[in-house]
Amino acid sequence: MLSTLNDIKKGLNIIYNNDPYIVMEAKFVRMQQRKPVMQTKLKNLITGKILEYSFKPGERVEEADMERGKANYLYKDESAAYFMDNKSFEQFSIPLDQIGSKIKFLKDGTDCEVLYFDSKPINVEVPIKMTLKVTSSPPGVKGDSSSNVTKQITLETGAVINAPLFVKEGEMILVNTDSEEYAGRA
Repeated sequence: MLSTLNDIKKGLNIIYNNDPYIVMEAKFVRMQQRKPVMQTKLKNLITGKILEYSFKPGERVEEADMERGKANYLYKDESAAYFMDNKSFEQFSIPLDQIGSKIKFLKDGTDCEVLYFDSKPINVEVPIKMTLKVTSSPPGVKGDSSSNVTKQITLETGAVINAPLFVKEGEMILVNTDSEEYAGRA
């Protein structure tokens, strides 16, 4: 149990309305003639929905008991992604809408960090940098060499990103999965 408003900080996992949330933003606000509040932006770790809430003095907040573990990405279908726990070798699935757009950068056999709440997997953290093979890259047009010119390329996972003109088909590149951008040659 967290007892004061000052205990609520960015990055903290809490229970709100019986669901696990992460505090994305927290700022202490004191207005004239009113009691101070902690204005927060919370993200539901199960549904991904974001809400804003102001905690008042005396309100109790429970810290969410989250566990982390490693799992191996197996495959995905139209509704879920399937993983295998690295310790117990049990297979489980997580709906694609919970994982978000980062799923397009996962290839078979990739190790991921899994977030558990009440011993159930609720979300997956994809590695920030992934090494992927370029499967389709249109040729750069001569004379298109002014600064920051990019072209769209397709990766082995089917993801399409913008990359510099010099990237060729068959090359291995690094992709930043957070910004979904080209990060360099592998």
